[in-house]
Amino acid sequence: MYAVEFQTTITNGTIQIPEAYRPQLSKVIRVIILSESPVPTENMIAQLLANPRHVPNFSPLTREEIYER
Repeated sequence: MYAVEFQTTITNGTIQIPEAYRPQLSKVIRVIILSESPVPTENMIAQLLANPRHVPNFSPLTREEIYER
């Protein structure tokens, strides 16, 4: 197994392999990503409560609509 380590930035979901390493790599490689930035621990509901989305022409349900069966 041939191992290479380098730092790069992700551009539109693509990781660029430096030109110097390309000849030694085959078509199938294994990628391990180590990120220095923390992964957000906030769940989606907490995120939406903190940053609500504004939807044009939105009207909330009335009390009658909520409880009608």
